[in-house]
Amino acid sequence: MTDDHSTLGNLELLPPGALGMDADAILADLTHYFCHTLGRRTLRFDAPFLYQALALTVRDRLMERWNETNIALERNGSRRAHYLSLEYLMGRLLRNALLSIDIEDRAACALERIGVAMEEVQGLEHDTGLGNGGLGRLAACFLDSCATLALPVTGYGIRYQYGMFHQRISDGYQVEEPDPWLRDVFPWEIERIDLARTIKYGGRTAVHEERDGRTRHEWVDTHDVLAIPYDVPIPGYRNGVVNTLRLWSAAATDEFDLEEFNAGSYSEAVAAKNEAENISMVLYPNTATESGHELRLKQQYFLASASLQDILADWSRRRGGDFSGFAADNCFQLNDTHPAIAVPELMRLLMDEHGLGWDAAWAVTRESMAYTNHTLLPEALETWPVAMFRRLLPRVLEIIFEINARLLAEVSLAWPGDNERLARMSIIEEGPEPLVRMAYLAIAGSFSVNGVAELHSNLLRHGLFQDFAELWPEKFNNKTNGVTQRRWLAACNPPLSGLISERIGPGWATELSRLAELAEHAGDASFQAAWREARAANKGRLAAGIEQRAGVALDPEMLFDVQVKRIHEYKRQLLNVLHAIHLYDQIRRGDGEHRVPRALIIGGKAAPGYVMAKNIIKFINNVAGVINSDPAMAGRLQMVFYPDYNVSAMELICPAADLSEQISTAGKEASGTGNMKFMMNGAVTIGTLDGANVEILEAVGGENFFLFGLNVEEVEAARAAYDPAAIVAADADFERVMQLLGSGHFNRLEPGVLDPIIHAVLNPADPWMTAADFRSYIDAQARVDEAFRDAGRWTRMSILNTAHSGRFSSDRTIEDYNRDIWRLQAVPLAGP
Repeated sequence: MTDDHSTLGNLELLPPGALGMDADAILADLTHYFCHTLGRRTLRFDAPFLYQALALTVRDRLMERWNETNIALERNGSRRAHYLSLEYLMGRLLRNALLSIDIEDRAACALERIGVAMEEVQGLEHDTGLGNGGLGRLAACFLDSCATLALPVTGYGIRYQYGMFHQRISDGYQVEEPDPWLRDVFPWEIERIDLARTIKYGGRTAVHEERDGRTRHEWVDTHDVLAIPYDVPIPGYRNGVVNTLRLWSAAATDEFDLEEFNAGSYSEAVAAKNEAENISMVLYPNTATESGHELRLKQQYFLASASLQDILADWSRRRGGDFSGFAADNCFQLNDTHPAIAVPELMRLLMDEHGLGWDAAWAVTRESMAYTNHTLLPEALETWPVAMFRRLLPRVLEIIFEINARLLAEVSLAWPGDNERLARMSIIEEGPEPLVRMAYLAIAGSFSVNGVAELHSNLLRHGLFQDFAELWPEKFNNKTNGVTQRRWLAACNPPLSGLISERIGPGWATELSRLAELAEHAGDASFQAAWREARAANKGRLAAGIEQRAGVALDPEMLFDVQVKRIHEYKRQLLNVLHAIHLYDQIRRGDGEHRVPRALIIGGKAAPGYVMAKNIIKFINNVAGVINSDPAMAGRLQMVFYPDYNVSAMELICPAADLSEQISTAGKEASGTGNMKFMMNGAVTIGTLDGANVEILEAVGGENFFLFGLNVEEVEAARAAYDPAAIVAADADFERVMQLLGSGHFNRLEPGVLDPIIHAVLNPADPWMTAADFRSYIDAQARVDEAFRDAGRWTRMSILNTAHSGRFSSDRTIEDYNRDIWRLQAVPLAGP
């Protein structure tokens, strides 16, 4: 975090711990905030005020450590990393803060004295609306691990006024509703209006000849927007360190045109203000429209420019105008292509605002930028029309053209006369509408390019980015993703985490590899019984939550078969539902006696413009409706779509899952992190050899993982002669499933509504190869039944999955980033 003080000598701060950490002090501060800040007269817990009072009480204690952390960084002047991400899926913050500074029990005691349970207060907190899926949740896990490892890393993002959306299900369809998560105040943030930055759009470039013969470029006649920072504390786990997430909110440089207003043109007077604030209004505007597409580019530039200006201003304050040591002391981690525009923007700021020449600025940029890729889907690699760039960011486009010219010159030297390679590697994709390839821009401007699982990184090197890997092999590396065990085991699963701590001690919260000690207890009958008891409590909580939210009463004794994640064709929720229909058909025909009772739980959101994903949600709900209303399924098969899936929902679902569905088409999932969370909490995975599944299988062993499906090479080999109709015809089970679908059994009152699903399964050009993996998947699910029927065997598998999850801690991931890319020293604090 950057602050605007230039010296430290006049700072008079109370030492950490000056605020009491006992229940009496917490209750006194809570009461003070409730009455004197929030203006309430009686302690009531049916409104958010009690939550806000407790959050402010906790924030005060974080603030002590926050200030100490920043003072230590200021004095030390050590190398820093800056994590740029368009998403941070933080979830709720109160419980994590209480856990991190070790006052959860004392805060609960304070609340009990006024007759309030901690769970009731925590339930009043809204999930932060700063992210959508795995990319944003990964960023949140990374920030947690950076603080816990005491690494000086600042997160930079956008303070969206509205999150992704609330999902409501109506007649089986997804309905999107606004997520006004800031409506009831966000008590964790600190506004830093004094550190606001100006962001430019539009205009033109003016060229000036200086007296010394140098050419200076000036971006003029622009439409300017203010970026106002809001800082959120990110506490480390019981180590006294508090890092910063800095979020930018857009505002107009002038509130409104007073002359227009006085003349009666009220809407015109505030038009500029509204247009400016739209930039940080909504996470991921729908890019199906031209205006939505343009707004998305504005957002990305807004994040990059504000963050870079902030960092450069802090450097100049501390070091003056000498940027020769900047790259040695700073590293930017670009979380996917969204912030890739930071590459030309840093060049612009260094050259146009700070007077560096091209070569010096390029050296700083290429030695400080690092890029993480999160996708293997070519269509997911962002491109932007050159015409849009020229209209919105003309000066930035000029720099991109120059970067590209120099890149192509380097490629020509390496492969003389290879025009096809030049076209493939060009940052500008030529065509009727030329496009800027953002991933290529990120690769060209970075010293490190990493994938997020071993398989993913190999496929990048030998597939998607092969040309670049051949030109710069030293840039490419792997950093397998991880998740923070503080939230995803310690906080969300008290029954199991308590049992683990009783058996091996609490040290696993900061050293997850210690979970390996559980392996020697996997066959212990008494430990297995305690393990089943803990998991039964979690399944009971989830069943109650689902009944309240979705109106479906699940039997906790059933196998809880779970797939919760973003709805996307490559993740193959479709395959999961085909299996549900197969089970339904077996039971209806009297052939399901060998199947264990099963509850299928599916959840996730479809992007508003993604029609097929919305069709899949409708398909899930229609099939679930038929299954749950059929008396023959009672006690044997249930199915539910969990609406409005988010972080808090995952904290309830993850500890209760028996079976984790990770069934994407091999070669399509970069990594996945849900698979890690489920494994950590004792779920057993059924999955393909895709993403981090490969490493999970390697860690836990084939006997504790249900593997099925084609691998990457087999998927590609099968494409040329792929005939799903023939696959269906050759498999009696598959044929019955498709006959049920085709007969309209699941859409009697809605003729044709499931036709897109049928066409997708039978399409010879189906890129997700759903039909190809059907038989293997069905057979693997039969093996699941066999294993679950033996309680001792299944419990052993569950324990061993938790025991072997140590390598999937985000602490390990961040240690890898730091060792190979960031090279940071820990914050020099005396201790917690």
